[in-house]
Amino acid sequence: MISALPPGFGRVSAWRRGLPTRRDGAALLLYAVGFAVAHRMAAMWGGSGFYSLWFPAAGLRLALLWRSGARLTPMIALVEVLVDLIQFPTLLDAAPWPVVLWGIVRPVLAYGATVAAIRWLAARRRAGLFAAPMPFGLACVLAPLAAALASVPQALTSPELTGVANRHDVILSLAAFTVGDLLGALFVAPPLLWIADLMTGRDRWHRPRPSPAALVEAALVLALGLGLTQLLSEADLGIQPAPVLVAVAWIGLRFGRTMAWVALLIVVLLVLPDTAGAMDTPERLQRHLALATIVVAGYLAGSFADAQAAARASLERRDRLLFQAERLKTLRAMSVAIIHEISQPLSTLAIEARHLRALTAPRGDAIADGAALIDRKAEHLATLIRRLRRFGGHALDEPQPLALATLVEMVAGLARGEAREAGVTLTVAPVDPGWTVMAQEVELAQAVMNLVRNAIQAVQAAPDSGLGPTTVSLSVTASGDRAVIRVVNPAPRDRAGPKDGGMGIGTHVARAIVEAHGGVLTRERREDALVHATLSLPLIESR
Repeated sequence: MISALPPGFGRVSAWRRGLPTRRDGAALLLYAVGFAVAHRMAAMWGGSGFYSLWFPAAGLRLALLWRSGARLTPMIALVEVLVDLIQFPTLLDAAPWPVVLWGIVRPVLAYGATVAAIRWLAARRRAGLFAAPMPFGLACVLAPLAAALASVPQALTSPELTGVANRHDVILSLAAFTVGDLLGALFVAPPLLWIADLMTGRDRWHRPRPSPAALVEAALVLALGLGLTQLLSEADLGIQPAPVLVAVAWIGLRFGRTMAWVALLIVVLLVLPDTAGAMDTPERLQRHLALATIVVAGYLAGSFADAQAAARASLERRDRLLFQAERLKTLRAMSVAIIHEISQPLSTLAIEARHLRALTAPRGDAIADGAALIDRKAEHLATLIRRLRRFGGHALDEPQPLALATLVEMVAGLARGEAREAGVTLTVAPVDPGWTVMAQEVELAQAVMNLVRNAIQAVQAAPDSGLGPTTVSLSVTASGDRAVIRVVNPAPRDRAGPKDGGMGIGTHVARAIVEAHGGVLTRERREDALVHATLSLPLIESR
């Protein structure tokens, strides 16, 4: 148990968290290799000017920044500088080295700033537009635009650095830069992040497999859009992206990002081979502008559909919580009425049992033993009724100083009966009587009770764990100025369900209660095959 932390420990830890870790180092090494390969591939879609109309390295950059956070922006910029200098040794001969290096670093800084801004806005939910997974879709679109805008001053004042001769070429070059980064970000970053989430078990979307009817509908809609575009082209009307744009937007809105990305991939594979190699920049730019329009619309439509689906799921979960709250409210009223009816005769019984025990105690025979047993059982029932009355009553609605020892005693008293019926042993560690939190007793007891109940149910699915035959442990420790309530149980064998453990509505209620008390609720499965549900609350001084 940690009783105190050294001064400034939190600031040092926060500073260290901003430094690259070993995992970051491995990711940066892979990024260097991928960036070099992608940079070479982009040359096939280059033209007059420095920029490429298909720049997959932008997708690698955005994926790494989105996965690891904007804190890696300086390291990514350093990696890109080193890779460019290794691939193009004469790069520094074209202009003064500060100007060249700034031209390499500038888009990375623009990407990092965009990712940081979008994550900041999404964390504060300033608008419904930032409901997940829309923030990533917005990052895929806004980061290339930000990088292009950041390059405008240098492109206008020093056009020779990008190999263009006049303002017309400058505009074409900047347009190529924007389109190339858009296509690279939208087609490389999503699959990389999906693969990384699947490999690390962080995929929380649980997208269902599309039905055969959905696949047929998507295929027909896309084929219709491509067919109309081909007919318009054969009628000498040029490349008209509208039919394909409507088709992929329909697919995105109907089936989400995954199906939209697959449809867009088909469109890209039909366009990119024709635009690779020798082709005039204006003609290639016209095709890629049309392609970028389709890609942006389709992917944002899919992201919006997924965000709406997530919002509907959240509303359904809240509705279930409200229904459960209404049921609990009714049950509370019924239990209070029943407790009121039972408490008075039980109190009379307890008084008479105590009196009977006092009268028969001098006898020392079986009658005295029976009277003592009746007295103990009556007292136990009276204690249980008092706990139920306190738990179900309306008193103590305002937060008050609460000794954690009292809280644990209440929860243990209520949970032992359920544990006994389930064949589970509930072990409760001693609690320091001086540990006190500011809390609403009944609500916090409900939160801890929900965690214990979930643990008891999980033990029944894993009876042969290393913790014990059928054991759930409840303990309280202190770490600095916070109390840590921990419920430990064996991990269930069947791990189907949500990645957060499949804990159900009870844990959502517990998390809401804990967060309302200024605490944090976490749940993780550790290497010892045990699940640790941890509830952290700020301690106060005992009064």
